[in-house]
Amino acid sequence: MAKNSRDAETEGVLHVANLMCVAARTAPKARGIDNIVSTVLTDKEKDSFAQKMEEFGKKTERAAGFARDANCVRQAQAVVLIGTKFDPAGLDCGFCGFDNCKKCDEARARCAHNSGDLGIAVGSAVSIASNHRVDNRVMYTVGWTSVEGKILGEKVKMVLGIPLSASGKNIFFDRK
Repeated sequence: MAKNSRDAETEGVLHVANLMCVAARTAPKARGIDNIVSTVLTDKEKDSFAQKMEEFGKKTERAAGFARDANCVRQAQAVVLIGTKFDPAGLDCGFCGFDNCKKCDEARARCAHNSGDLGIAVGSAVSIASNHRVDNRVMYTVGWTSVEGKILGEKVKMVLGIPLSASGKNIFFDRK
């Protein structure tokens, strides 16, 4: 059997995407409470998502940035979405700006620990991609579109997206 390089590279990227989801799941979290959700988009779902990015971007003041990032999503072999549900950690720390978790929850605000957990999970995930030499870029535009479309579910209120690529030149370097 012989496998051409393009097929081998795509399989490798998909394997890394799966490992990134594992890294996000096992990343440290405040009080050990896991609110992290992830998924991998490929093929038609990825391309359809890129179209939704452009459409959503037109409703914002950042249409050009959304269009640029949607182009990167189209070129990528996969996109990893990592998000968090917002559920106060029960520490009554005030990092969210409220006196306690009950007030944060009543205001339907965002627990600072959930946001921190998302950052740690994304950092763990992109380290996997980097260790396997898969080009990647964390994009808020991908995440914002995901939240709008409820791709990771109704309760997930903050998402970051990570397109992945293996090509002769990093597609995320000279974005225009």
